[in-house]
Amino acid sequence: MSKTIGSGACGEVKLAFEKSTCKKVAVKIISKKKFSLSSSSLDQSMSVHTEIEILKKTSHPCLIKIEDFIDSDDYFYIVLELMEGGELFEKVAKSRLKESTVKLYFYQIVTAVQYLHDNGIIHRDLKLENVLLSSVNEECCIKITDFGQSKILGETSLMRTLCGTPTYLAPEVLNTAGTGGYSRAVDYWSLGVILFVCLSGYPPFSESNCNIPLKDQITGGLYNFIPAAWEHVSQPALDLVKKLLVVDPEKRLTTKKALEHPWLQDDEMKSITERLMYDIVHPMPPPSQHFMSRKRGHEVDPDASTSTSSDTSTTQYDKRTKKVTNL
Repeated sequence: MSKTIGSGACGEVKLAFEKSTCKKVAVKIISKKKFSLSSSSLDQSMSVHTEIEILKKTSHPCLIKIEDFIDSDDYFYIVLELMEGGELFEKVAKSRLKESTVKLYFYQIVTAVQYLHDNGIIHRDLKLENVLLSSVNEECCIKITDFGQSKILGETSLMRTLCGTPTYLAPEVLNTAGTGGYSRAVDYWSLGVILFVCLSGYPPFSESNCNIPLKDQITGGLYNFIPAAWEHVSQPALDLVKKLLVVDPEKRLTTKKALEHPWLQDDEMKSITERLMYDIVHPMPPPSQHFMSRKRGHEVDPDASTSTSSDTSTTQYDKRTKKVTNL
C-alpha cells in the first residue's frame, strides 16, 4: 500500500502495488466503524455489496474493473484498476475542453450507460467526478465508477429512493422526494448535465443562482444559459443537450437515441474510440514530462487527485450483443 490518492466520508483510496508483479492498482478502503456512526449504516453497507455485485457481473471497456474484494473485521477493501488521468471533473475544472474531445468522452460514457441499462442496471449517480480518465493524454479511454447508488432492476422495475448528487438529480426524483416511481430516464438526465458542463465549462443548475431555488431550476428545466460560453459550441451539440434535459422523462432522449443523434455520427471519432477501448493500453508519459505538464509551484500534487485504471480486459464483453457472458 502506498500514498492516499482520494478520500470520502467513510474512507479513502490508496495507490497500491501487487507484490508479485509490481502492477499499480487503486484500493478503496471503507471503514465499517464510520458506518456505525451513521443511522443509515445498514443502507451504506448494502451499497458496498451492491457495488461489488455490479463490478463483478459487468465487463465493458468503459466501466471500472474490479481486481479483488476483501471483507475484513474493520474494513471493506475494493481493489480496482488504476486510472492514471484522474477525474473528468478535474480536467474540466482546469481548462475548457475542445468540442471534439467532449464528443470522444461523451460517446464512451453513453455506450457504457447503455450497456448498464441493457443489463438491468441503473447508475443513479452519474456525474463528472464518477467519470475517470485512463491517462493524461487528450485522447484516452474513460471509465465510469462508483456504483454505490446503483440499482439492479428487472425490465419493469421502478426506483423509489431519493439518492444521487443534487445538481445532477432528475426532476422526477425531486418532484416525488423518493415516494414516486422513476426509471432509467434519471440517467439520461444526468448525461445531459454532464454534456452541458463539458461543453460550456459551468453547471446548468446551481445553488449560486440566488433568484431561483435549485429544486425549482431543475423541476422547471430552467438551465442557466450564458450565450458567451456557448459561442463556439456547434448547434448539433447544443441540440443534444436540450433533448437530454427534458423535464418529462417520457420525452427525454434515451441512450439509444442519443447514440443515433447527428452530433455523434462522426466516423473519425468512432474509429479513435474503438482503438482506445479495445486495442491500446495507455502508458504514462515519463515522470519529468508528467510533472512539468501538470504541476506548477503553487499547485497541489496532481497525483493526489488520481482516482481509480487502464490495463483493461474486455474478453468478457461481446460488442454485438452488448451483454456480459458471465451473468
